[in-house]
Amino acid sequence: MTTNSIYNELPTFNQIALTAISSDENEDWLHPVLEIFRPKPELQLLKKSRLYLVPSVFDDEFDPEFAPEPTSAEDLPELHEWSTHFAQNVLEVFAGRRQPTQLIKQFHHRIFSELIKKSGSEKEVGKIRKLHLSEPLDGICETTVTVRYGDRLRALTFRFEGVDNRWLCTALTLL
Repeated sequence: MTTNSIYNELPTFNQIALTAISSDENEDWLHPVLEIFRPKPELQLLKKSRLYLVPSVFDDEFDPEFAPEPTSAEDLPELHEWSTHFAQNVLEVFAGRRQPTQLIKQFHHRIFSELIKKSGSEKEVGKIRKLHLSEPLDGICETTVTVRYGDRLRALTFRFEGVDNRWLCTALTLL
C-alpha cells in the first residue's frame, strides 16, 4: 500500500469543446508559410458543345457537293441582337409594312412560302416585350418572343439553324 494519496485517486479528464471562430474555410492558409503548401484546385475542362450536323432540309434532295453545311454558332452573328432585328422584321411583314422578299435569305424556302401566306394578316406592327433564347446544341437556336398587339399578348416562336455561315429560320409560328 502506498502512502501517497495521489495514486489512490482516479484521474479526472476535462472536456474541451471546439467552436468555429470564423466561417472562412481558407483561414488556415492565410499564414504566409502555409500558403505555398495550399492544394491546387482542379481545373475544370470546358467541353466544347456538339455541333448540330443534320440541317433541316424538309425532304429536299441535294447534290452532295451543294448540300447545306452546318455552321458553329461561334462563326455566326451575335444571336441576341440578330434575333431581335429578325423578330422586328417578321412582325413588320405580318403587318404588311415590309416586303417578305427582303427576308428571303434568312428563311428556308418552305418556311418562306408560309411567311408569304401570312403577310399582311395583322392590323398593326406588334411591340416586342421580351426575347427568350435557348441553344440546345451548337448551331441551333430556339427563340420565343412575347409580342404586344394592343391589349393582347401573343408569342412568336422560331428556330434558327447555322447553315452555310448564316442563321437560317427553319420554323416560325405566331401564337
